[in-house]
Amino acid sequence: MRIRERLEKTEARFRELETLLADPQAVRDRNVFQKLGKETAQLRPIVEGFLQYKRTEKEIESLRHSLSGSQDDEAMKGLIEDELKELEGEQAKREAKLEDLFLRDMEPNASRDVIVEIRAGTGGEEAALFAADLFRMYNMHASKHGLRVEVMDMSPTGIGGFKEIIFGVSGQYAYNWFKYESGIHRVQRVPRTEASGRIHTSAVTVAVLPEAAEEDIEIVPSDLRIDVYRASGAGGQHVNKTESAVRITHMPTGFVVACQDERSQLKNKLKAMRILRARIFDFRREQQEAATAKNRKEQVGSGDRSGKIRTYNYPDNRLTDHRIGLTLHSLSQILDGNLDPVVAALAEDEKVRRLTAL
Repeated sequence: MRIRERLEKTEARFRELETLLADPQAVRDRNVFQKLGKETAQLRPIVEGFLQYKRTEKEIESLRHSLSGSQDDEAMKGLIEDELKELEGEQAKREAKLEDLFLRDMEPNASRDVIVEIRAGTGGEEAALFAADLFRMYNMHASKHGLRVEVMDMSPTGIGGFKEIIFGVSGQYAYNWFKYESGIHRVQRVPRTEASGRIHTSAVTVAVLPEAAEEDIEIVPSDLRIDVYRASGAGGQHVNKTESAVRITHMPTGFVVACQDERSQLKNKLKAMRILRARIFDFRREQQEAATAKNRKEQVGSGDRSGKIRTYNYPDNRLTDHRIGLTLHSLSQILDGNLDPVVAALAEDEKVRRLTAL
């Protein structure tokens, strides 16, 4: 197994965590106890799978030894060979699953929730309409995996599109389900706004940001400029009557976040701070990756948003992911939230590259 040494270390860490959790001192400190418990829960399925793998490994070794001693008994030899073949098949599946589990949890942000930002780019109103289509696709994709979507801010257009929509996705491994979506998404289709029936090409940008907890990112209050103003656009009776909208500027980075989706100024401020923390966290992560990985822009899972990653061709019912050369003629199903074949292909490509690096 290519990751045997690391799995042995993971098992050792799991045993260490069990000892630490049994320490009365850890139980007294709630934060320490929760942190240790979370890490233990994350490692448990990997360790349990690895222990089963090692048990089966011993069984296979025992059967091979028995096989070498039964060359004169054809009936016994046949039974052993059949059992050996079955166990080796199970072991190969178990090894693949272990690699998947291990590599999934090697991702430092695997257990984080995410904030997704979709912005209309080239194409005007048609780009805004496609931004709405992408939001619908992501919403349905999240629902299929038991993830919760929370709209944090939006700028709708008059005919059902979005100039921008920001939403959070929370639930188990939300980041892993969405991390490959960062980049430029190109659409080729006849727009609703086009009377002549010509195919147009438009673009939308997507940013997927791991959500950061307050302890991950320390924001000094004096670094913030907070403005409140009256909300505009759709939103009910409070629009243009109360100063519920909030705009926060982070002076050191220049990041500006605005939220007006809630009726409450406090709720808008809390959402804006969540988005701001995620942007700062992602900014620092990108800086660190740029310093340590020369080929960062070639890495599928890096979150790089500098280039075109995917084309959605409506006339041919075709989706093409340019990073791995994947083409699927099932665009209509994918837009209905069946994004799993795309995610699976990207994850497999990343798995091969990571195992090669190991």
